[in-house]
Amino acid sequence: MSSEDFPKHKLRVPRARRGDLRLWIGTRKGLFSIDGDAERAEFSEAEPHWIGSTAFHVVADPRDRDSVVAGIRTVDGLPTVMASRNGGKTWSEAAEPPRFASESPFESDPASTAAQLVQRHVSQVFAITPGHASEYGTWYAGTSPQGLFRSSDHGSTWEPVAGLNEHPDFDRWTSPGIDDTPDGPKLHGILIDPRDADHLFVAMSTGGVLESRDAGATWTRLDGGLQGPAALDPHAVAMGVTNPDRLWMQSHFGVYRMDLEVGTWDRVGAPETEEERQDAGFPMAVHPADPDVAFTVPMDGSDAWTRMPKDGRPAVMKTLDGGQSWTRHAEGFPKERCWWTVKRQCLAVDGYDPLGVYIGTSSGEVWFSRDEGESWRCIARGLPYIYSVEVG
Repeated sequence: MSSEDFPKHKLRVPRARRGDLRLWIGTRKGLFSIDGDAERAEFSEAEPHWIGSTAFHVVADPRDRDSVVAGIRTVDGLPTVMASRNGGKTWSEAAEPPRFASESPFESDPASTAAQLVQRHVSQVFAITPGHASEYGTWYAGTSPQGLFRSSDHGSTWEPVAGLNEHPDFDRWTSPGIDDTPDGPKLHGILIDPRDADHLFVAMSTGGVLESRDAGATWTRLDGGLQGPAALDPHAVAMGVTNPDRLWMQSHFGVYRMDLEVGTWDRVGAPETEEERQDAGFPMAVHPADPDVAFTVPMDGSDAWTRMPKDGRPAVMKTLDGGQSWTRHAEGFPKERCWWTVKRQCLAVDGYDPLGVYIGTSSGEVWFSRDEGESWRCIARGLPYIYSVEVG
């Protein structure tokens, strides 16, 4: 099916959310939940779950918010998935967590006579994504090293998506053994077209953005005119909820946007006249009611690549016009000497009107904006290093 066959562009704007909410916070030393009232005026103290384990990503099912799935590395260092069907009151470990079909070594470059042999085994269950609205109980997981897995029973058992994990070019896409990010190469982004359960996208460090139109059986690269590291190292990819033909990408090299009918990644971040890579960063989020409105958190993009705010002055950047222009919002944040990192799964929106925006930091703080990113207040402190923030 080509993009011309899909219903065009803006889908029905979702109804603004109402009622209480729960934030799910994944950290280096445990999983936490924070409850907010319907007015988002008061937030509870963080409630701990699985203290000592690393919670990379914790997601409540939008089809049933009492169903929660988390990618966990236990205190013993074992990668697994924990699932709750009652909003986190009790949890069950996956009977068959994500595991590669074969643990045998594979060649990093079969054409080379000195090919490096790499043992592929799951070290992190890093990204969790609920399946299509029509497939209740289906979830996807992305791992480190890069792998894609699917569950059809609410996260109890997981099967490899062979079309990706066993693709003949997969070792070239992922460049095993040469990625030098702090926590290793990973498949960190999974997007599902709301119009078609078989239309998937994944984003991988050192592997780029790939698209499948047959539920993962076959894949194509979405280089979109980019070359070299800019094509291979997305930090985050987001989809316009009401315009699934539009993708946003945040990377070390800037903010990019792709409209699928055009098929090119266009840089829509900082103008070239500014200091190099001032639009570098990790996370990306799109307004659920307007595909022209997006948010990101800028990091220092100099050659040092500190992963911290430039000059110690944190902010959130927002566009209202599809990336043609951006405004910097920092009201409420520390004005100087702030050296936190906001990782790729630490920026979330809540669907209320006005939209709420949330970030989690490496210093263990959760910050909230009730006015669509223009002003901020801290709603949690003292948590471990935060890997993910999601609204349930």
